[in-house]
Amino acid sequence: MIKASELLRFLGALAAGLALLLLIVLRVTSCAPLKTHPAVTPADRQVAQVRAERPDCRAAGWTSAAAINAASLRTLAWAPFGRQEQGWEIYAPMIQHEIGSRCPPDSEAFAQALAAWQQARGVTADGLVTETGFAGLKGEAQSRRDFVRFTSGGTCPDPADEIAQARPEEGYGGKAILLRPGALAAYRRMAAAARAEDPRIGQDPDDLKIFSGYRSPTLDAQRCETEGNCNGVVRARCSAHRTGLAIDVYVGHAPGYGPDSSADPNRLAMTRTPAYQWLLANAARFGFVNYPFEPWHWEWTGEAPSP
Repeated sequence: MIKASELLRFLGALAAGLALLLLIVLRVTSCAPLKTHPAVTPADRQVAQVRAERPDCRAAGWTSAAAINAASLRTLAWAPFGRQEQGWEIYAPMIQHEIGSRCPPDSEAFAQALAAWQQARGVTADGLVTETGFAGLKGEAQSRRDFVRFTSGGTCPDPADEIAQARPEEGYGGKAILLRPGALAAYRRMAAAARAEDPRIGQDPDDLKIFSGYRSPTLDAQRCETEGNCNGVVRARCSAHRTGLAIDVYVGHAPGYGPDSSADPNRLAMTRTPAYQWLLANAARFGFVNYPFEPWHWEWTGEAPSP
């Protein structure tokens, strides 16, 4: 039979042993290296930023409209500017800008945003891109061009009476460019901002250089007769370039085409360039608006055309 005194000594020794063991464990774990997480690389941060900026382009109830838009994007047979075209992919960035959507043209959210734009204007809010529906979008874009508003009554503005010459490096290929002084100053502010805000613009040294500014009516008529250059779609009887407020700027081109070719593959390539997309989003800050058929053609609205 174990005596009480022996039991107490045994329990005391056991407690002391446990305390020593606990002290050793604590000492060992305190000296062990801390568990580390993998370092966050610049690539990880870039992916996180893209995910944060990328909109969620899902929208319940718009699956059918998105599917129809996806099918017509490259197949729609229409003539939005009087010339037969197939598909509306060329105009997708312009439509996205007009309806305020960053989502792809074949997405549900794009259809939803287009429907909201349609509803605000009292037309069928189906979210579909059609020739009839596009006419409204085109009409709003065209209404911002002072030249269009001026000529809608059947008159043509007089040629510019005050002209300034651009610097040689501002002209595409060193071409001599003439513009109204205010338009030239606005162009310089816009080009400088574009290069500062998007580092991709300027990687091609020709980006945003002007290849056409003021053109006299006589010169336009001669070019139309001898070169077939008739303002893209129609004979240049009354060109916006006579006002000294219009510029044609280099925004890139497809292989095998020139910077002013209105061929559909060329225009599509232009709408995908950083220069064009920056202009679409920012040119209005400097008073410039676009002729939607020509990605390169922009007009300054800071002065009215001469009556």
